[in-house]
Amino acid sequence: MTDSSRQLAEQLQQRFADELPAIIDSLGEVTVEIPPDALLAVASALRDEPAFSFEILMDVCGIDYANYGCDEWATVETSSSGFSRGVEAVTAGRLRAVTEDLVVEKSRQPKRFAAVYQLLSISKNRRLRLKVFAPDDELPVIPSVISIWNSANWYEREAFDLYGILFDGHPDLRRLLTDYGFVGHPFRKDFPLSGNVEVIYDAEKRRVVYQPVSIEPRVLVPKVIRPGEVDFVDLAQPVEASDEAAAGEEAQ
Repeated sequence: MTDSSRQLAEQLQQRFADELPAIIDSLGEVTVEIPPDALLAVASALRDEPAFSFEILMDVCGIDYANYGCDEWATVETSSSGFSRGVEAVTAGRLRAVTEDLVVEKSRQPKRFAAVYQLLSISKNRRLRLKVFAPDDELPVIPSVISIWNSANWYEREAFDLYGILFDGHPDLRRLLTDYGFVGHPFRKDFPLSGNVEVIYDAEKRRVVYQPVSIEPRVLVPKVIRPGEVDFVDLAQPVEASDEAAAGEEAQ
């Protein structure tokens, strides 16, 4: 917490006491949580009111809080150091911590999808982070802020493409990074790490085609080398030459 961040947090509390359920001042950065129905009103005030003057929207990114706060390692009754806390990979390609017995914590977020906005005030030389949770996990919808910051256009398209978050009021909400006809949203936690399809060139058809992914999913668990599994060499003792080496020396 710094003097600047403390002052900003106090100003936000006084101005938006009813609209903001949470104002967090941590490590010199202020983060506020905004309900979706209050986003446009609060964002307009943050841009236009002289006390704030956040003229620039630096970034908008999506977040998927599925499995947030869950652990894929058994850490309750095992050692707290080293890689001896191995995980048995019972699922292919990834460890779905939500369904595993190894989970030692439960998710701390009541909602799954959120959009995070990074604001910058040039005139006051300070930053602010806004976080807005989508009320419906099955169909996450958040109001678009293009009417307030036009730079949100591509940022919101990126969050829609990668996370499937819909921005109500966006004039041209299309995919931005994935290919035409792409199925799913690759940054969601339940999207397979190896993907669903792959692109190859078919020599017979003489064109690029899609086919089911041929990669065999696997989970890499660190291998632990324990005492007794390897032969140790005492460097303080002279090394005896092998029979083949001795025979070579005699031949010379």
